[in-house]
Amino acid sequence: MIRLETIICTFSVLSVAARADFRARNCSQVAEACMERGFSFTNVPLQEIPGPHLRVCPQGNTCCTQEMEDKFGQQSKVDFDNLLEETTETLRTTFVSRHEKFDEFFLELLENTERSLNEMFLRTYGKPYMQNAEVFVNLFAELKRYYTGGNVNLEEMLNDFWSQLLERMFMLLNSQYVITEDYLECIIKYADQLKPFGDVPKKLKVQVTRAFIAARTFVQGLYVGREVAKRVSKVNGTPACLRALTKMLYCPFCQGMPAVKPCKNYCLNVMKGCLANQADLNPEWNQYIDAMLLVAQRLEGPFNIESVMGPIDVKISEAIMIMQDNSAEVSFRVFQGCGQPKPAGSTRSARGVSNVYSSRFRPYSPEERPTTAAGTSLDRLVIDIKEKLKLFKNFWSNLPEAICVEDKVTAGNVSEDECWNGHTKSKYFPEVLKDGLTSQVNNPEVDVDITRPDTIIRQHIMALRVVTNKLKNAYNGNDITFQDSNDEGSGSGSGSGCTEACTTESSGRAATEFPVVRADRSGPADGSASLCAPSATLLTLLTLSAHAFCQQWR
Repeated sequence: MIRLETIICTFSVLSVAARADFRARNCSQVAEACMERGFSFTNVPLQEIPGPHLRVCPQGNTCCTQEMEDKFGQQSKVDFDNLLEETTETLRTTFVSRHEKFDEFFLELLENTERSLNEMFLRTYGKPYMQNAEVFVNLFAELKRYYTGGNVNLEEMLNDFWSQLLERMFMLLNSQYVITEDYLECIIKYADQLKPFGDVPKKLKVQVTRAFIAARTFVQGLYVGREVAKRVSKVNGTPACLRALTKMLYCPFCQGMPAVKPCKNYCLNVMKGCLANQADLNPEWNQYIDAMLLVAQRLEGPFNIESVMGPIDVKISEAIMIMQDNSAEVSFRVFQGCGQPKPAGSTRSARGVSNVYSSRFRPYSPEERPTTAAGTSLDRLVIDIKEKLKLFKNFWSNLPEAICVEDKVTAGNVSEDECWNGHTKSKYFPEVLKDGLTSQVNNPEVDVDITRPDTIIRQHIMALRVVTNKLKNAYNGNDITFQDSNDEGSGSGSGSGCTEACTTESSGRAATEFPVVRADRSGPADGSASLCAPSATLLTLLTLSAHAFCQQWR
């Protein structure tokens, strides 16, 4: 009997020693793991020590000092930022690159179209065109100003263009008369009845307004998506979130299990708590994606700006030919309505129609594709962005799942008993919560204050609502324009053309106001999403282009 007790006692001593050696060995593994992670600690226990000094990790016997836990907490924030950076990188880079490509494409398309018209009209009309070229320069200047966010009513601007062209044409075709300013005003009153350019102005106005509304709104939509992706991806973790991250990522070190990764459901609850506000962005984000896809359909079909702008020089020339062919009738009807103008003096020789605009253009064939811009075509750009947009639906609600994947953070699909559950290596029992702020009221891992939504997220939710409304209007061919702060302005590509109101213009309905922030390529300083974006360099390019254009004609 005594011998049996001796054996039992000896066995107990050996067991205690074995457990001590096991713990000591685990703490040694902790020291090695810390060195591999780049931590530099004053002291790492080689065996367990009491843990009442710990504030986040379990306070039983531990392999961690207070210094270690503090540095683990600091590293947890860095790790969280890196995880978000990595997980959202594709989203951010896609929106940045596609916005830049679309902006480059549209601006180059406008430049190519203006250059094509200039070359064509110089070759065909020569001096009469050079003497009146500012009409066309102003047309493209206003189109560019509209695209870059300026307060331009496209319908009124196009009406003004055709009115100016009518005045110039009438004076050229009736150079044997003295045409006063008052007489020109009278002519414009009869323009709708005369239809000197046939149906070209009406058809072109519909095509241009719809195409430009869709194009500008689509690029603005890409800009807003870019800003939301860039700014919402940066999360200022709350103290409660950072504690939960430290407990999940580094408390296994303190328990002597540095190689054990968190259980997946445990990780999901932590991330749903830390990213609760981001998940609230998801419904508005999905509506925004759907609206972008709708406008993309328009860009592929009747609102295709490339197919509208490519042949615009031919269409304007056709309108000029129509007035030339009907000049006698037009002049006769004008004389009936406005009176016979006084004959010019002997110094002005009468010129016939034939020696003013004598050349005709060949008819434009729809099978001919316009010259592409930026090394691509609108069709290719739209197909590409549509594919990407579809992939990003539910992005913000899926973010916790995307982070808590195997080998990145969690133990994945290993045995439920082989992962860290926040206390030890064992199964994680709590259920995974739903998404969003209000669903986190009973989050077992993160203490979330559901009464205080993140203000930055709420700003971006509003920005998405505004641009979604604008996209839906653009899909229907209507426009919500931004008030230009510069009444004399020559463009707002630098971002100076946005104020705090948007108005529904072409739909004829009452104005609808939305909060709008100033815009530039780098984004507003306050971190909110901008709605007027595309080009910061357009004003300079436009000024130089117009100057060179006019110098050439002089």
